[in-house]
Amino acid sequence: MATLEELTDRIRRAAAAGGGLSRSVTLDLKGEGFIHLAGDAVTNENAPADLTVRVSRADLVRLGKGELNPMSAVMTGRMKLSDMGLAMTLTPEIQALFERVV
Repeated sequence: MATLEELTDRIRRAAAAGGGLSRSVTLDLKGEGFIHLAGDAVTNENAPADLTVRVSRADLVRLGKGELNPMSAVMTGRMKLSDMGLAMTLTPEIQALFERVV
């Protein structure tokens, strides 16, 4: 499984290649660290964001590979969102970014 550093680097390269996200997002990896995306800038800071997604590193990888359905992850508590409405509007951007990561 990819380490936090490997995931961060992959997301950083994908964001730089595709323009990043229109809103800031922090991925809280449940005690394994953070990945903060703001435009095409990607860091491991726990910085304030428009949307915070709390998910394990393993489930983040599964989501990126299409092995875990995002709605199922939310409904079963495997993923928590700070703002469901914003998450829904960002879904196409996030999916496009993670398709470049995998």
